[in-house]
Parts: sequence; structure tokens; C-alpha cells
Amino acid sequence: MAVKVIPKDEMVNAVGTKFAPSEWIEVTQERINAFADCTEDHQFIHVDLEKAAQTPFGGTIAHGFLTLSLLSKMVESNGIVPENIVMGLNYGFDKVRFLAPVRAGKRVRAHVTIAAVDRKDDNRFLVKQSISVEIEGEDTPALVAEWLAMMIAG
Repeated sequence: MAVKVIPKDEMVNAVGTKFAPSEWIEVTQERINAFADCTEDHQFIHVDLEKAAQTPFGGTIAHGFLTLSLLSKMVESNGIVPENIVMGLNYGFDKVRFLAPVRAGKRVRAHVTIAAVDRKDDNRFLVKQSISVEIEGEDTPALVAEWLAMMIAG
């Protein structure tokens, strides 16, 4: 799916828009290790295969923040933006909950719905996306979040 460009005056009408799930992303051990190196979070449940195998998880798991960081990739091709968009800025989160661990080797994808659009002025829109990250083959999502983006049009 592609990002849909709509007239600025129609942005507020996008509330309730639900997108097709994103493409799957595999959360490999290599990706987990690279994230551990970037964040300097080398807790054994993420990087030590032998010790992690002795936990209730049965192996290594991704950092919750790694899964959260993958949202950028998962939602890049889904969404609605105002015509003549200049840029979109990460504005933060109203809510983030990590509900289930993502085991190394699993695939994840995002389900996104536009929850709110607040027009700040003629060219700025604060967009809230409700997101659930599905883990392939599992019932409980990895995380749920309400992600805010400030979209600035020209």
C-alpha cells in the first residue's frame, strides 16, 4: 500500500481510517545484537543464547524498544498525509504498552488506524495513530501504542 495524499481540508475526515497490515519484518538475532550494541543494553535475555534458553521465554527476545523502533519501517508505506507536505515529525506517544515478547527469529507487522487529527493551523496537523504490532502465529500483540506525528504542509 502507498501513502495517500489528500487535500488539507480533508485531513480531519481521515479519523477512523484503517490500513492494511504492514509488510512482515523478521526480528533476527543479528538485529537484536545490533540494537543491543547501539543502546548498550546487553541484558542476557537479549544476547546470551544459553542463559536466555533457561528463562520462561525459552530463548532470546527482542528489546521492547527495538520493536517500538521498527514502527518507523512498518508504517512508512501506510498513511494519509496532507497535500504539499513539507515534512512529518515524530511528536511522541500518548501510550505504549509491551504486551508480549518478540522471540528471536519471529516476524512482526503493524496494524494502524488513524485515531485523531487535530488541525493546529492552516498547515500543521497533529495525527494520532493507534497501532498494534502483531507477532506472526501468536494471539497477543507485541505492543500497542498511540503514536503522534506532526505533519507540516506548505
